Formats: sequence, C-alpha cells, structure tokens
Amino acid sequence: MSVIRSTVIGCGSYLPAKCLTNAELSGMVDTSDEWIVQRTGIRQRHIAAEGEMTSDLALNAARAALENAGMDAQDIDTIILATATPDYTFPATAVTVQAGLGIHHGAAFDVHAVCSGFVYALTTADAYIRSGMAKRVLVIGAETFSRILDWNDRTTCVLFGDGAGAVVVETSEGAGDIADRGVLTSHLRSDGRHKEKLYVDGGPSATQTTGHLRMEGREVFKHAVGMITDVIEDAFNETGTTADDLSWFIPHQANKRIIDASAKKLGIAPEKVVTTVDRHGNTSAASIPLALDTAVRDGRVKRGDLVLLEAMGGGFTWGSVLLRW
Repeated sequence: MSVIRSTVIGCGSYLPAKCLTNAELSGMVDTSDEWIVQRTGIRQRHIAAEGEMTSDLALNAARAALENAGMDAQDIDTIILATATPDYTFPATAVTVQAGLGIHHGAAFDVHAVCSGFVYALTTADAYIRSGMAKRVLVIGAETFSRILDWNDRTTCVLFGDGAGAVVVETSEGAGDIADRGVLTSHLRSDGRHKEKLYVDGGPSATQTTGHLRMEGREVFKHAVGMITDVIEDAFNETGTTADDLSWFIPHQANKRIIDASAKKLGIAPEKVVTTVDRHGNTSAASIPLALDTAVRDGRVKRGDLVLLEAMGGGFTWGSVLLRW
C-alpha cells in the first residue's frame, strides 16, 4: 500500500553581500581571530545591508529554490517561513514573501522556534502534505540576527550572522519504507524551563522594544549535545536505521565544537558531516537550509542519499528530520 511522502525537489539560498571577518570584529570588541576560531570554528559571517530586511533575504532564497526545482511560483500553495527576526511584529514575514513572488492564493505564515525553526517548519510542511492540506510548500529559514545583537558583548556578537535558505517540498507517493524519497520521520521537542539560558531581553508585550540576544554559553553547550542526540536516536529507532546508513549529517551550524561532539557521540563519521559554520556563523533558522544548499550545489548531496537534519535553539527547542533526497 502506498503512502504520501513530502519530497524535497529544489533548494536555494542567499547571503548578504557584506562579509564581516574575525579580524574586523577584533577591531570592534576585545576579541581575536584565534579566540573565535578555537571556541566556535567561525571565521566570518554575512551581515545584512542597511534597509535589507529578513523578507528580502527570504525572497532571494525562495526564488533560487523555485528555479532549482524548475517550478513557477504560482505552483506553490503554502509558504512556511521560519524566523526569529521578522520584518515587523505583524504581519508575518511570509506574507511579504508571498506578495513578492506574486502569489495571491493559498496560505503563508511564520514559524518561530529560533534555531530549530527550519526543522519545525519542514515538519509542519510534511504534516500539511500528508494530511492533504497542501500539495507544494515553500519552506524558508531566514534571519537578520545582526539586528538583535549587542555589538559590545564579545561573547555573543561574534557568533551570529544573517542569511536565508529555502526548499520546495511537494506531494509524492512511496512504498512506506526507508527506500522512499522524502521525509521519513520527524521529531520535535521543547522545554521552556531553560528559557533564560538563551533569549532576547525585549519584545512588544514585555518591554515594547526589540531587545538584544542574551546567552549563557556554557549552559547551552552542556544541554545541546544531549538534547540533539535524543531526537536523532528517536529518528534511528523509528526507521530502523543507524549512523552507518546515513549519507550526510547536516546539523544546525551553531558551533563546531557542538557539531563535532554530537557526531562523535552518535558514531557519525566526520566525513559525513556538512559544516558551514566557518563561513556563515550561526544564522539560526537559516543555518540548515544554507548548509543543505551548499552541499547540494557542490555535488555532495545526491538523489537517493539519506540525510539527517537536526537543530537546537532558544526555548529550548530541538528536533530532527530524516529524509531521503
């Protein structure tokens, strides 16, 4: 008996033109290239230009994904945009992208799960497709974290960057086994008890300001590896797969030490890990689709590959998606 699958048929990304290196940052705050690389693996990040908003980044990534999929924007019936840095409090940034693409039908909405946003959005798209509520979904992760950073705080301003990535997901049929193309399983978690370990100290209801990102770095690191491995083991158990079956592991690009520690704990070979944090920094909800698009375009990810996505973000939120490309 056949089952409905959500198959990724195209991907795209966009990075702002301005590239901020560690050397340049060392002239702004008390830090150094050596310090940043040793602790995070980050060497540079991209920063949105003045007047360049999250919707602009998202729209560029969306157009690239549609072109890669060979699809017209009018074929899309749902847009799900993951972001923690929307253009405005409302409306959703997704509707600005919808208008920019010239789409006047269907639905468009934002998902807010910070760095886990893309995993949450892709899981939501999969649920819409499997339920019959959508046939073709544009899933986007886009952020302008440079707008919520305290540029005097050397512990956080060196970590984040701006960017956007997108995928086009459409309905397909599969046999119901792990050989199917498309999303095979998704697992989402959250635990609000840890909110103050990673948050923004502003908001329309709390302070009527945008606020700045605040983080307890050691606490986040301590929880990250355990939480990440939890949802990945769930994915393996659900599908009867193991780390050896993976073609590629594409984690949230927050910190190379977290990525390496997670892969080691799970027994994932280093050569299977896609890492772009050195070039992009932590782009929150944009980091996984940016890394995915990088690996697709350079030829690493090929049709039929088994790909594992995972992320953890403020909240805490975390999750995994196992899919066959």
